[in-house]
Amino acid sequence: MMKLSPSILSADFSNLGKAVEELERYGADMVHIDVMDGAFVPNISFGIPVIKSIRKCTKLTFDVHLMIEDPARYVEDFALAGADIITIHAEADKHLDRTVNYIKGLGVKAGIAINPATPVESIKHLIPIVDMVLVMSVNPGFGGQKYIQYCNEKIKEVKKISDAYNKSLMIQVDGGVDKNNIKEIVNCGANVIVAGSAVFKNNEIEKNIRGLKEGF
Repeated sequence: MMKLSPSILSADFSNLGKAVEELERYGADMVHIDVMDGAFVPNISFGIPVIKSIRKCTKLTFDVHLMIEDPARYVEDFALAGADIITIHAEADKHLDRTVNYIKGLGVKAGIAINPATPVESIKHLIPIVDMVLVMSVNPGFGGQKYIQYCNEKIKEVKKISDAYNKSLMIQVDGGVDKNNIKEIVNCGANVIVAGSAVFKNNEIEKNIRGLKEGF
């Protein structure tokens, strides 16, 4: 079943609690929370206290995307703050297998993200054991970027491995997704879509979510 995980990176930061409540009210399936440290990516965003504070605003799955160096240092803190899924970047962790198992040992679902230029081959041995693979379809760090078209082939590659070894895998795509390309991306094999600008544009959250879901 297709799921929509709006990124609150594009929400009104002065009213995050209200934004999260509206996402649940208008039919979002998850809340995508981008955590950026200013080192792995050239930007800084939410931290653990923010996640704790908005956790009480919704029962939706908190899909926490760690765009940070050495994520293993912080995964327990994010789990305690209310994360339901913790996704780490293949490029940011020297011991991916260990960290994935550490996350799962905390009772949280584990995901691996790969940047646009990172080959699927680099994580193929972990696809059978993770809960989610996140294919970044823009270079991470900023919202509002254009979808990188060659990522379609990467989605197809992840789907092929998933079909062979992990049929329950969530295949998430993040970056440049809108109502004009969402169907093509889903047809490549994605089953969890992250959208930020496309959800919060013009503060018409209900209309935008409906439009994206109709595009599935």
